[in-house]
Amino acid sequence: MSVLLDTTTAPFDRLTADEAEALRGALDVAYFKPGETIIAQGAAPEGLYVIIKGAVEERAHGELVGLLGPGDFFDSRALVQGAGVSGFVAREETLCALAPRPELLRLINSNPRFGAFFYTDISRRLEALAERDESNQIESMMRARVRDLYLMPAAIIDSDQPIVSAGRIMRDIDCNALLVRDGERTGIVTGMNLAKAVVLNGSTIDEPVGRIAQYDLVAIEPDEFVSQALLLMTKHNKRRVVVKKGDDFVGILEDINLLSFFAGNSQLVVGRIDRAATVPELAVAAKQIAEQVRPLRRQGVKFEVVAEIISDLNRRLFAKLFELLCPLELRDKCCLIVMGSEGRGEQTIRTDQDNGLILAGPVDEKALDRFRNEFSGALAEFGFPPCPGDVMVNNPLWSRTFAEYVADFGLWTTAPDDQSAMNVAIFYDAEAVAGDATLLERAKKVLMEKVAGERVFLGRFAKAIEAFEPPIGLFNTLKTSEGEGDALDLKKGGIFPIVHGVRSLAIEQGLEETNTFKRLAKLAELGLLRESFARDLARALDYLMTIRLDAQIDAAKSASLLKPATLTSMDRDLLRDSFQVVKQLRELVRRRFNLAMF
Repeated sequence: MSVLLDTTTAPFDRLTADEAEALRGALDVAYFKPGETIIAQGAAPEGLYVIIKGAVEERAHGELVGLLGPGDFFDSRALVQGAGVSGFVAREETLCALAPRPELLRLINSNPRFGAFFYTDISRRLEALAERDESNQIESMMRARVRDLYLMPAAIIDSDQPIVSAGRIMRDIDCNALLVRDGERTGIVTGMNLAKAVVLNGSTIDEPVGRIAQYDLVAIEPDEFVSQALLLMTKHNKRRVVVKKGDDFVGILEDINLLSFFAGNSQLVVGRIDRAATVPELAVAAKQIAEQVRPLRRQGVKFEVVAEIISDLNRRLFAKLFELLCPLELRDKCCLIVMGSEGRGEQTIRTDQDNGLILAGPVDEKALDRFRNEFSGALAEFGFPPCPGDVMVNNPLWSRTFAEYVADFGLWTTAPDDQSAMNVAIFYDAEAVAGDATLLERAKKVLMEKVAGERVFLGRFAKAIEAFEPPIGLFNTLKTSEGEGDALDLKKGGIFPIVHGVRSLAIEQGLEETNTFKRLAKLAELGLLRESFARDLARALDYLMTIRLDAQIDAAKSASLLKPATLTSMDRDLLRDSFQVVKQLRELVRRRFNLAMF
Protein backbone atom coordinates (compact mmCIF):
# COMPACT_ATOMS: atom_id res chain seq x y z
CA MET A 1 0.00 0.00 0.00
CA SER A 2 3.00 2.32 0.21
CA VAL A 3 2.40 3.75 -3.26
CA LEU A 4 -1.02 4.99 -2.11
CA LEU A 5 0.38 7.53 0.34
CA ASP A 6 2.70 10.38 -0.63
CA THR A 7 4.46 11.34 2.58
CA THR A 8 6.13 14.36 0.94
CA THR A 9 2.82 16.28 0.80
CA ALA A 10 0.85 17.89 3.60
CA PRO A 11 -0.28 16.79 6.08
CA PHE A 12 1.54 13.47 5.82
CA ASP A 13 4.96 15.15 5.62
CA ARG A 14 4.58 15.89 9.36
CA LEU A 15 4.67 12.19 10.26
CA THR A 16 7.79 10.47 11.49
CA ALA A 17 9.13 7.56 9.45
CA ASP A 18 7.61 5.05 11.90
CA GLU A 19 4.26 6.84 11.95
CA ALA A 20 4.13 6.99 8.16
CA GLU A 21 4.90 3.29 7.93
CA ALA A 22 2.16 2.49 10.47
CA LEU A 23 -0.35 4.54 8.51
CA ARG A 24 0.63 2.84 5.25
CA GLY A 25 0.02 -0.51 6.88
CA ALA A 26 -3.47 0.54 7.97
CA LEU A 27 -4.56 1.84 4.55
CA ASP A 28 -7.43 0.28 2.67
CA VAL A 29 -8.62 0.87 -0.91
CA ALA A 30 -12.17 1.88 -1.79
CA TYR A 31 -13.85 1.98 -5.21
CA PHE A 32 -16.87 4.17 -6.02
CA LYS A 33 -19.12 4.23 -9.08
CA PRO A 34 -20.19 7.50 -10.75
CA GLY A 35 -22.88 9.18 -8.63
CA GLU A 36 -22.18 7.02 -5.58
CA THR A 37 -22.20 8.81 -2.22
CA ILE A 38 -18.88 8.42 -0.40
CA ILE A 39 -19.76 10.46 2.70
CA ALA A 40 -23.33 11.69 3.24
CA GLN A 41 -23.77 15.22 4.53
CA GLY A 42 -23.80 15.16 8.34
CA ALA A 43 -22.57 11.56 8.50
CA ALA A 44 -19.49 10.35 10.36
CA PRO A 45 -16.77 9.27 7.90
CA GLU A 46 -15.03 5.90 8.15
CA GLY A 47 -11.71 7.71 7.85
CA LEU A 48 -9.72 10.09 5.67
CA TYR A 49 -10.11 9.50 1.94
CA VAL A 50 -7.19 10.27 -0.39
CA ILE A 51 -8.14 10.28 -4.07
CA ILE A 52 -5.91 8.04 -6.20
CA LYS A 53 -7.90 8.24 -9.42
CA GLY A 54 -11.11 9.92 -10.51
CA ALA A 55 -13.03 12.99 -9.31
CA VAL A 56 -15.19 13.73 -6.28
CA GLU A 57 -17.79 16.46 -5.86
CA GLU A 58 -18.05 18.25 -2.52
CA ARG A 59 -21.66 19.31 -1.95
CA ALA A 60 -23.47 21.24 0.77
CA HIS A 61 -27.29 21.39 0.80
CA GLY A 62 -27.39 20.40 -2.85
CA GLU A 63 -24.93 23.10 -3.91
CA LEU A 64 -21.61 22.18 -5.53
CA VAL A 65 -18.83 23.49 -3.27
CA GLY A 66 -15.77 22.10 -5.00
CA LEU A 67 -14.35 19.42 -7.23
CA LEU A 68 -11.56 17.23 -5.86
CA GLY A 69 -9.05 15.26 -7.88
CA PRO A 70 -6.06 12.91 -7.44
CA GLY A 71 -3.98 13.86 -4.40
CA ASP A 72 -6.83 15.69 -2.65
CA PHE A 73 -8.18 14.30 0.61
CA PHE A 74 -11.48 14.62 2.54
CA ASP A 75 -13.09 15.16 5.03
CA SER A 76 -10.50 16.26 7.58
CA ARG A 77 -12.92 18.28 9.68
CA ALA A 78 -15.57 15.61 9.88
CA LEU A 79 -12.83 13.20 10.93
CA VAL A 80 -12.23 15.00 14.23
CA GLN A 81 -15.72 16.48 14.74
CA GLY A 82 -17.62 13.28 13.99
CA ALA A 83 -19.70 14.83 11.21
CA GLY A 84 -19.15 17.39 8.46
CA VAL A 85 -21.14 20.16 6.78
CA SER A 86 -20.46 18.72 3.32
CA GLY A 87 -21.28 15.54 1.50
CA PHE A 88 -18.96 13.86 -1.03
CA VAL A 89 -20.11 12.12 -4.22
CA ALA A 90 -18.07 10.39 -6.92
CA ARG A 91 -18.42 12.31 -10.19
CA GLU A 92 -16.81 9.47 -12.16
CA GLU A 93 -15.24 6.13 -11.38
CA THR A 94 -13.08 6.88 -8.37
CA LEU A 95 -10.44 5.01 -6.46
CA CYS A 96 -9.48 6.21 -2.97
CA ALA A 97 -7.02 5.21 -0.29
CA LEU A 98 -8.84 5.09 3.05
CA ALA A 99 -6.93 5.86 6.24
CA PRO A 100 -9.11 4.42 9.07
CA ARG A 101 -10.45 6.96 11.57
CA PRO A 102 -9.07 5.22 14.71
CA GLU A 103 -5.52 5.21 13.27
CA LEU A 104 -5.79 8.86 12.17
CA LEU A 105 -7.09 9.96 15.59
CA ARG A 106 -4.22 8.11 17.26
CA LEU A 107 -1.70 9.98 15.09
CA ILE A 108 -3.46 13.31 15.62
CA ASN A 109 -3.28 12.87 19.38
CA SER A 110 0.34 11.66 19.43
CA ASN A 111 1.79 14.10 16.86
CA PRO A 112 0.73 17.75 17.47
CA ARG A 113 2.37 18.95 14.25
CA PHE A 114 0.35 16.45 12.23
CA GLY A 115 -2.78 17.10 14.28
CA ALA A 116 -2.62 20.85 13.68
CA PHE A 117 -3.82 20.29 10.13
CA PHE A 118 -7.09 18.93 11.45
CA TYR A 119 -7.86 21.68 13.95
CA THR A 120 -10.71 24.09 13.25
CA ASP A 121 -8.77 27.02 14.74
CA ILE A 122 -7.49 28.94 11.71
CA SER A 123 -4.44 30.24 13.58
CA ARG A 124 -3.29 26.72 14.40
CA ARG A 125 -3.99 25.50 10.89
CA LEU A 126 -2.10 28.40 9.29
CA GLU A 127 0.77 28.04 11.74
CA ALA A 128 0.99 24.40 10.75
CA LEU A 129 1.02 25.40 7.09
CA ALA A 130 3.87 27.84 7.77
CA GLU A 131 5.79 25.14 9.64
CA ARG A 132 5.28 22.79 6.71
CA ASP A 133 6.68 25.38 4.30
CA GLU A 134 9.68 25.92 6.54
CA SER A 135 10.26 22.18 6.78
CA ASN A 136 10.07 21.78 3.01
CA GLN A 137 12.69 24.50 2.57
CA ILE A 138 14.98 23.57 5.45
CA GLU A 139 17.97 23.73 3.14
CA SER A 140 17.19 27.35 2.34
CA MET A 141 19.49 29.73 4.15
CA MET A 142 16.66 32.19 4.56
CA ARG A 143 15.16 29.77 7.04
CA ALA A 144 18.48 29.03 8.70
CA ARG A 145 19.27 30.43 12.11
CA VAL A 146 21.99 32.97 12.75
CA ARG A 147 23.89 30.33 14.72
CA ASP A 148 24.15 28.23 11.54
CA LEU A 149 26.16 30.87 9.69
CA TYR A 150 29.87 31.60 9.85
CA LEU A 151 30.52 34.23 12.54
CA MET A 152 33.63 36.33 13.04
CA PRO A 153 35.09 36.02 16.57
CA ALA A 154 33.81 38.48 19.16
CA ALA A 155 37.27 39.70 20.18
CA ILE A 156 37.23 42.63 22.61
CA ILE A 157 39.78 45.41 23.11
CA ASP A 158 39.69 48.15 25.75
CA SER A 159 38.98 51.63 24.46
CA ASP A 160 42.24 53.06 25.87
CA GLN A 161 44.39 50.65 23.87
CA PRO A 162 46.25 52.18 20.87
CA ILE A 163 45.12 51.89 17.28
CA VAL A 164 48.21 49.85 16.45
CA SER A 165 47.19 47.16 18.98
CA ALA A 166 43.75 46.89 17.38
CA GLY A 167 45.37 46.38 13.98
CA ARG A 168 47.64 43.64 15.31
CA ILE A 169 44.75 41.77 16.94
CA MET A 170 42.76 41.91 13.70
CA ARG A 171 45.76 40.50 11.84
CA ASP A 172 46.35 37.74 14.40
CA ILE A 173 42.74 36.50 14.45
CA ASP A 174 42.14 37.20 10.74
CA CYS A 175 39.12 39.38 11.45
CA ASN A 176 38.14 42.80 10.10
CA ALA A 177 36.29 44.00 13.20
CA LEU A 178 36.81 44.22 16.97
CA LEU A 179 34.47 45.01 19.80
CA VAL A 180 35.59 47.97 21.90
CA ARG A 181 34.84 48.10 25.63
CA ASP A 182 34.47 51.58 27.07
CA GLY A 183 33.19 51.35 30.64
CA GLU A 184 29.54 50.26 30.56
CA ARG A 185 29.19 50.60 26.81
CA THR A 186 30.50 48.49 23.96
CA GLY A 187 31.25 49.63 20.43
CA ILE A 188 32.89 48.28 17.30
CA VAL A 189 35.85 49.28 15.16
CA THR A 190 36.75 47.95 11.70
CA GLY A 191 39.89 47.76 9.64
CA MET A 192 38.48 50.52 7.43
CA ASN A 193 38.00 52.73 10.50
CA LEU A 194 41.67 52.24 11.40
CA ALA A 195 42.88 53.01 7.88
CA LYS A 196 40.74 56.16 7.54
CA ALA A 197 41.83 57.45 10.94
CA VAL A 198 45.53 57.15 10.14
CA VAL A 199 45.64 57.78 6.38
CA LEU A 200 42.85 60.30 5.88
CA ASN A 201 42.39 62.00 9.23
CA GLY A 202 45.98 62.20 10.39
CA SER A 203 45.59 60.22 13.61
CA THR A 204 48.69 58.53 15.04
CA ILE A 205 48.83 54.78 15.62
CA ASP A 206 49.27 55.45 19.35
CA GLU A 207 45.94 57.22 19.81
CA PRO A 208 43.24 55.33 21.76
CA VAL A 209 41.11 53.10 19.57
CA GLY A 210 38.00 54.15 21.52
CA ARG A 211 38.02 57.55 19.79
CA ILE A 212 37.22 56.05 16.41
CA ALA A 213 34.86 53.25 17.53
CA GLN A 214 31.15 53.26 16.68
CA TYR A 215 28.87 52.67 19.67
CA ASP A 216 25.51 52.19 17.95
CA LEU A 217 25.68 48.40 17.89
CA VAL A 218 22.83 46.39 16.42
CA ALA A 219 22.49 43.00 18.09
CA ILE A 220 20.67 39.77 17.31
CA GLU A 221 20.22 36.47 19.15
CA PRO A 222 21.84 33.33 17.66
CA ASP A 223 18.45 31.57 17.50
CA GLU A 224 16.89 34.29 15.33
CA PHE A 225 16.24 33.55 11.66
CA VAL A 226 18.78 34.73 9.11
CA SER A 227 16.02 36.74 7.47
CA GLN A 228 15.79 38.81 10.67
CA ALA A 229 19.52 39.57 10.48
CA LEU A 230 19.06 40.72 6.89
CA LEU A 231 16.13 42.88 7.94
CA LEU A 232 18.19 44.52 10.72
CA MET A 233 21.08 45.24 8.35
CA THR A 234 18.69 46.78 5.84
CA LYS A 235 16.74 48.79 8.41
CA HIS A 236 19.82 50.20 10.19
CA ASN A 237 22.10 50.36 7.14
CA LYS A 238 24.75 48.19 8.80
CA ARG A 239 27.35 45.93 7.21
CA ARG A 240 27.55 43.82 10.36
CA VAL A 241 25.53 42.94 13.44
CA VAL A 242 26.81 41.54 16.73
CA VAL A 243 25.43 38.21 17.88
CA LYS A 244 24.57 38.10 21.58
CA LYS A 245 23.17 35.40 23.82
CA GLY A 246 21.85 37.24 26.82
CA ASP A 247 24.64 39.59 27.88
CA ASP A 248 27.39 37.53 26.25
CA PHE A 249 28.87 38.34 22.83
CA VAL A 250 28.91 35.23 20.63
CA GLY A 251 30.35 36.64 17.41
CA ILE A 252 30.03 39.18 14.61
CA LEU A 253 27.94 38.50 11.52
CA GLU A 254 29.15 40.38 8.45
CA ASP A 255 27.07 41.09 5.37
CA ILE A 256 29.50 39.31 3.08
CA ASN A 257 29.00 36.08 5.06
CA LEU A 258 25.26 36.52 5.21
CA LEU A 259 24.69 37.62 1.64
CA SER A 260 26.59 34.68 0.20
CA PHE A 261 23.63 32.56 1.34
CA PHE A 262 20.99 34.65 -0.41
CA ALA A 263 19.76 34.99 -3.95
CA GLY A 264 18.40 38.40 -3.03
CA ASN A 265 20.83 41.08 -1.81
CA SER A 266 18.77 43.81 -0.17
CA GLN A 267 21.68 45.11 1.90
CA LEU A 268 23.70 45.60 -1.28
CA VAL A 269 20.77 47.58 -2.70
CA VAL A 270 20.92 49.85 0.35
CA GLY A 271 24.56 50.61 -0.47
CA ARG A 272 23.72 51.40 -4.09
CA ILE A 273 20.92 53.75 -2.99
CA ASP A 274 23.19 55.56 -0.55
CA ARG A 275 25.99 55.93 -3.11
CA ALA A 276 23.74 57.21 -5.91
CA ALA A 277 24.80 60.72 -6.90
CA THR A 278 22.35 61.17 -9.79
CA VAL A 279 18.78 60.18 -10.65
CA PRO A 280 19.94 57.70 -13.35
CA GLU A 281 22.19 55.98 -10.78
CA LEU A 282 19.23 55.79 -8.40
CA ALA A 283 17.13 54.25 -11.19
CA VAL A 284 19.48 51.26 -11.22
CA ALA A 285 18.91 50.72 -7.50
CA ALA A 286 15.14 51.07 -8.00
CA LYS A 287 15.19 48.23 -10.51
CA GLN A 288 17.12 46.06 -8.05
CA ILE A 289 14.49 46.62 -5.35
CA ALA A 290 11.83 45.08 -7.59
CA GLU A 291 14.13 42.11 -8.17
CA GLN A 292 14.30 41.26 -4.45
CA VAL A 293 10.75 39.97 -4.06
CA ARG A 294 10.91 36.84 -6.19
CA PRO A 295 14.03 35.26 -4.61
CA LEU A 296 12.94 36.22 -1.09
CA ARG A 297 9.52 34.62 -1.53
CA ARG A 298 10.86 31.55 -3.29
CA GLN A 299 13.25 31.02 -0.41
CA GLY A 300 10.25 30.78 1.92
CA VAL A 301 10.41 34.19 3.57
CA LYS A 302 7.04 35.12 5.08
CA PHE A 303 4.95 37.84 3.44
CA GLU A 304 5.24 40.11 6.48
CA VAL A 305 9.06 40.01 6.36
CA VAL A 306 9.17 40.47 2.57
CA ALA A 307 6.86 43.48 2.86
CA GLU A 308 8.99 45.01 5.62
CA ILE A 309 12.22 44.58 3.65
CA ILE A 310 10.72 46.04 0.45
CA SER A 311 9.08 48.91 2.35
CA ASP A 312 12.39 49.82 3.98
CA LEU A 313 14.14 49.79 0.61
CA ASN A 314 11.42 51.85 -1.07
CA ARG A 315 11.48 54.45 1.70
CA ARG A 316 15.25 54.75 1.38
CA LEU A 317 14.78 55.19 -2.36
CA PHE A 318 12.19 57.95 -1.88
CA ALA A 319 14.35 59.69 0.72
CA LYS A 320 17.37 59.63 -1.58
CA LEU A 321 15.34 60.95 -4.51
CA PHE A 322 14.08 63.73 -2.24
CA GLU A 323 17.69 64.55 -1.32
CA LEU A 324 18.74 64.66 -4.98
CA LEU A 325 15.82 66.75 -6.26
CA CYS A 326 14.49 68.91 -3.44
CA PRO A 327 15.95 72.46 -3.43
CA LEU A 328 17.94 73.32 -0.30
CA GLU A 329 15.56 76.13 0.59
CA LEU A 330 12.67 73.61 0.79
CA ARG A 331 14.22 70.60 2.50
CA ASP A 332 13.80 71.73 6.09
CA LYS A 333 10.42 73.29 5.40
CA CYS A 334 8.54 70.21 4.22
CA CYS A 335 7.89 66.54 4.93
CA LEU A 336 7.69 63.85 2.27
CA ILE A 337 5.09 61.21 3.16
CA VAL A 338 4.04 57.85 1.72
CA MET A 339 0.49 56.54 2.05
CA GLY A 340 -1.69 53.54 1.22
CA SER A 341 -0.07 50.12 1.43
CA GLU A 342 3.35 51.82 1.18
CA GLY A 343 2.56 53.84 4.30
CA ARG A 344 1.33 50.73 6.12
CA GLY A 345 4.48 48.83 5.16
CA GLU A 346 2.43 46.18 3.34
CA GLN A 347 3.65 46.76 -0.22
CA THR A 348 5.67 44.15 -2.09
CA ILE A 349 5.19 44.18 -5.85
CA ARG A 350 5.51 47.74 -7.16
CA THR A 351 2.17 49.48 -7.70
CA ASP A 352 0.88 53.03 -7.98
CA GLN A 353 2.51 56.08 -6.43
CA ASP A 354 0.88 57.01 -3.11
CA ASN A 355 2.79 59.98 -1.72
CA GLY A 356 2.44 63.60 -0.70
CA LEU A 357 4.14 66.66 0.76
CA ILE A 358 3.39 68.71 3.87
CA LEU A 359 4.86 72.23 3.79
CA ALA A 360 5.60 74.18 6.95
CA GLY A 361 4.35 77.34 5.23
CA PRO A 362 4.30 79.20 1.92
CA VAL A 363 7.36 78.61 -0.28
CA ASP A 364 8.57 79.70 -3.71
CA GLU A 365 5.91 78.33 -6.07
CA LYS A 366 8.23 77.89 -9.04
CA ALA A 367 10.74 75.86 -7.02
CA LEU A 368 7.91 73.81 -5.51
CA ASP A 369 6.28 73.06 -8.88
CA ARG A 370 9.61 72.05 -10.39
CA PHE A 371 10.29 69.65 -7.51
CA ARG A 372 6.77 68.20 -7.62
CA ASN A 373 6.97 67.39 -11.31
CA GLU A 374 10.55 66.11 -11.23
CA PHE A 375 9.87 63.85 -8.22
CA SER A 376 6.70 62.24 -9.61
CA GLY A 377 8.28 61.97 -13.07
CA ALA A 378 11.37 60.23 -11.71
CA LEU A 379 9.27 57.72 -9.78
CA ALA A 380 7.31 56.97 -12.96
CA GLU A 381 10.61 56.31 -14.74
CA PHE A 382 11.63 54.03 -11.83
CA GLY A 383 8.55 51.90 -12.48
CA PHE A 384 6.05 53.43 -10.02
CA PRO A 385 3.02 54.25 -12.24
CA PRO A 386 0.90 57.34 -11.52
CA CYS A 387 -1.88 56.84 -8.98
CA PRO A 388 -5.34 56.61 -10.64
CA GLY A 389 -6.72 58.64 -7.72
CA ASP A 390 -3.94 61.21 -8.20
CA VAL A 391 -2.62 60.79 -4.64
CA MET A 392 0.81 62.07 -5.62
CA VAL A 393 3.32 64.78 -4.84
CA ASN A 394 2.59 66.57 -8.13
CA ASN A 395 -1.09 66.96 -7.16
CA PRO A 396 -1.51 70.23 -5.18
CA LEU A 397 -4.26 68.58 -3.09
CA TRP A 398 -1.61 66.25 -1.63
CA SER A 399 1.26 68.72 -1.71
CA ARG A 400 0.41 71.79 0.36
CA THR A 401 0.90 73.60 3.64
CA PHE A 402 0.23 72.26 7.10
CA ALA A 403 -2.44 74.92 7.59
CA GLU A 404 -4.22 73.92 4.37
CA TYR A 405 -4.29 70.25 5.41
CA VAL A 406 -5.65 71.17 8.85
CA ALA A 407 -8.35 73.34 7.29
CA ASP A 408 -9.48 70.39 5.17
CA PHE A 409 -9.51 67.99 8.12
CA GLY A 410 -12.59 69.78 9.38
CA LEU A 411 -14.29 69.33 5.99
CA TRP A 412 -13.23 65.69 5.67
CA THR A 413 -14.68 64.78 9.06
CA THR A 414 -18.01 66.55 8.55
CA ALA A 415 -18.82 66.19 4.85
CA PRO A 416 -21.21 63.25 4.28
CA ASP A 417 -19.43 61.80 1.25
CA ASP A 418 -17.27 58.77 0.58
CA GLN A 419 -14.34 60.76 -0.82
CA SER A 420 -13.87 62.66 2.45
CA ALA A 421 -13.79 59.42 4.44
CA MET A 422 -11.33 57.99 1.92
CA ASN A 423 -9.08 61.06 2.31
CA VAL A 424 -8.99 60.52 6.09
CA ALA A 425 -8.11 56.84 5.56
CA ILE A 426 -5.31 57.77 3.15
CA PHE A 427 -3.81 60.36 5.49
CA TYR A 428 -4.20 58.14 8.57
CA ASP A 429 -1.97 55.52 6.90
CA ALA A 430 0.77 58.06 6.10
CA GLU A 431 4.39 57.69 7.19
CA ALA A 432 7.17 60.29 6.95
CA VAL A 433 10.21 59.32 4.84
CA ALA A 434 12.17 62.56 4.45
CA GLY A 435 12.27 66.17 5.57
CA ASP A 436 10.70 67.45 8.81
CA ALA A 437 8.82 64.45 10.27
CA THR A 438 7.28 66.61 13.01
CA LEU A 439 4.98 68.16 10.39
CA LEU A 440 3.25 64.79 9.91
CA GLU A 441 3.20 64.12 13.66
CA ARG A 442 1.48 67.45 14.31
CA ALA A 443 -0.94 66.99 11.42
CA LYS A 444 -1.99 63.52 12.58
CA LYS A 445 -2.49 64.82 16.11
CA VAL A 446 -4.90 67.45 14.78
CA LEU A 447 -6.69 64.84 12.66
CA MET A 448 -7.11 62.56 15.68
CA GLU A 449 -8.55 65.46 17.68
CA LYS A 450 -11.07 66.12 14.90
CA VAL A 451 -12.09 62.45 14.75
CA ALA A 452 -12.23 61.78 18.50
CA GLY A 453 -15.77 61.10 19.65
CA GLU A 454 -17.34 61.83 16.25
CA ARG A 455 -19.56 58.76 16.15
CA VAL A 456 -21.39 59.82 12.99
CA PHE A 457 -18.14 60.30 11.08
CA LEU A 458 -16.66 57.08 12.48
CA GLY A 459 -19.74 55.20 11.34
CA ARG A 460 -19.49 56.61 7.82
CA PHE A 461 -15.77 55.88 7.84
CA ALA A 462 -16.27 52.26 8.93
CA LYS A 463 -19.13 51.65 6.48
CA ALA A 464 -16.67 51.11 3.63
CA ILE A 465 -16.12 47.64 5.09
CA GLU A 466 -19.50 46.70 3.60
CA ALA A 467 -18.49 47.73 0.07
CA PHE A 468 -17.63 44.12 -0.84
CA GLU A 469 -19.09 40.86 0.43
CA PRO A 470 -16.71 38.06 1.46
CA PRO A 471 -16.97 35.36 -1.22
CA ILE A 472 -18.29 32.74 1.19
CA GLY A 473 -21.82 31.30 1.17
CA LEU A 474 -24.25 30.35 3.90
CA PHE A 475 -23.01 26.78 3.99
CA ASN A 476 -19.31 27.70 3.95
CA THR A 477 -19.17 27.52 0.17
CA LEU A 478 -16.69 29.61 -1.82
CA LYS A 479 -18.64 31.96 -4.10
CA THR A 480 -17.08 32.63 -7.47
CA SER A 481 -18.15 34.88 -10.32
CA GLU A 482 -18.81 33.49 -13.79
CA GLY A 483 -17.95 36.91 -15.18
CA GLU A 484 -14.48 36.55 -13.67
CA GLY A 485 -13.93 33.05 -15.01
CA ASP A 486 -15.20 31.25 -11.89
CA ALA A 487 -12.73 33.19 -9.75
CA LEU A 488 -13.06 35.19 -6.54
CA ASP A 489 -11.44 38.51 -5.62
CA LEU A 490 -8.96 38.17 -2.74
CA LYS A 491 -8.47 41.92 -2.32
CA LYS A 492 -12.12 43.00 -2.34
CA GLY A 493 -13.47 40.00 -0.48
CA GLY A 494 -10.75 39.49 2.10
CA ILE A 495 -7.75 41.82 2.25
CA PHE A 496 -9.58 45.17 2.07
CA PRO A 497 -12.22 44.31 4.71
CA ILE A 498 -9.54 43.27 7.19
CA VAL A 499 -7.31 46.29 6.49
CA HIS A 500 -10.18 48.78 6.66
CA GLY A 501 -12.00 47.10 9.53
CA VAL A 502 -8.83 47.18 11.62
CA ARG A 503 -8.15 50.75 10.46
CA SER A 504 -11.64 51.81 11.61
CA LEU A 505 -11.11 50.34 15.07
CA ALA A 506 -7.61 51.84 15.24
CA ILE A 507 -8.66 55.39 14.32
CA GLU A 508 -11.50 55.21 16.84
CA GLN A 509 -8.90 54.45 19.52
CA GLY A 510 -6.50 57.12 18.25
CA LEU A 511 -3.72 54.60 17.60
CA GLU A 512 -0.48 55.88 16.08
CA GLU A 513 0.46 52.57 14.41
CA THR A 514 0.06 52.42 10.63
CA ASN A 515 0.84 48.76 9.89
CA THR A 516 -2.24 46.51 10.04
CA PHE A 517 -0.47 43.73 11.93
CA LYS A 518 0.81 46.21 14.54
CA ARG A 519 -2.64 47.77 14.82
CA LEU A 520 -4.09 44.32 15.50
CA ALA A 521 -1.53 43.67 18.23
CA LYS A 522 -2.33 47.03 19.84
CA LEU A 523 -6.09 46.48 19.65
CA ALA A 524 -5.65 43.13 21.38
CA GLU A 525 -3.41 44.75 24.00
CA LEU A 526 -6.14 47.32 24.70
CA GLY A 527 -8.71 44.55 25.03
CA LEU A 528 -10.79 45.81 22.11
CA LEU A 529 -10.24 42.48 20.34
CA ARG A 530 -9.81 39.08 21.92
CA GLU A 531 -6.21 37.96 21.56
CA SER A 532 -7.32 34.78 19.79
CA PHE A 533 -9.46 36.74 17.31
CA ALA A 534 -6.68 39.28 16.65
CA ARG A 535 -4.35 36.35 16.00
CA ASP A 536 -6.88 34.77 13.63
CA LEU A 537 -7.22 38.05 11.72
CA ALA A 538 -3.44 38.43 11.43
CA ARG A 539 -3.04 34.87 10.18
CA ALA A 540 -5.90 35.23 7.70
CA LEU A 541 -4.53 38.53 6.35
CA ASP A 542 -1.05 37.06 6.01
CA TYR A 543 -2.43 34.01 4.20
CA LEU A 544 -4.55 36.06 1.76
CA MET A 545 -1.68 38.47 1.05
CA THR A 546 0.71 35.57 0.53
CA ILE A 547 -1.59 33.95 -2.02
CA ARG A 548 -1.93 37.29 -3.80
CA LEU A 549 1.82 37.92 -3.73
CA ASP A 550 2.56 34.49 -5.19
CA ALA A 551 0.06 35.20 -7.97
CA GLN A 552 1.75 38.56 -8.64
CA ILE A 553 5.12 36.82 -8.85
CA ASP A 554 3.67 34.35 -11.32
CA ALA A 555 2.49 37.33 -13.40
CA ALA A 556 -1.15 36.31 -13.24
CA LYS A 557 -3.55 38.36 -15.34
CA SER A 558 -5.14 39.69 -12.18
CA ALA A 559 -3.28 38.86 -9.01
CA SER A 560 -6.36 39.51 -6.87
CA LEU A 561 -8.50 37.02 -8.78
CA LEU A 562 -8.17 33.42 -7.71
CA LYS A 563 -9.79 30.27 -9.03
CA PRO A 564 -10.51 27.94 -6.08
CA ALA A 565 -10.39 24.98 -8.46
CA THR A 566 -6.64 25.51 -8.79
CA LEU A 567 -6.10 25.00 -5.04
CA THR A 568 -5.64 21.83 -3.05
CA SER A 569 -8.47 20.76 -0.76
CA MET A 570 -6.45 21.91 2.26
CA ASP A 571 -5.88 25.38 0.77
CA ARG A 572 -9.58 25.66 -0.05
CA ASP A 573 -10.34 24.87 3.59
CA LEU A 574 -7.91 27.57 4.73
CA LEU A 575 -9.44 30.04 2.28
CA ARG A 576 -12.90 29.31 3.70
CA ASP A 577 -11.55 29.76 7.22
CA SER A 578 -10.00 33.10 6.26
CA PHE A 579 -13.23 34.43 4.76
CA GLN A 580 -15.18 33.28 7.81
CA VAL A 581 -12.84 35.38 9.96
CA VAL A 582 -13.49 38.32 7.61
CA LYS A 583 -17.24 37.85 8.14
CA GLN A 584 -16.75 37.89 11.92
CA LEU A 585 -14.79 41.15 11.68
CA ARG A 586 -17.46 42.73 9.48
CA GLU A 587 -20.13 41.80 12.00
CA LEU A 588 -18.06 43.17 14.89
CA VAL A 589 -17.50 46.48 13.05
CA ARG A 590 -21.16 46.62 12.01
CA ARG A 591 -22.29 46.34 15.64
CA ARG A 592 -19.64 48.61 17.13
CA PHE A 593 -20.32 51.50 14.74
CA ASN A 594 -24.07 50.79 14.36
CA LEU A 595 -23.73 50.65 10.58
CA ALA A 596 -27.42 49.85 10.14
CA MET A 597 -28.06 53.58 10.63
CA PHE A 598 -25.97 54.59 7.59
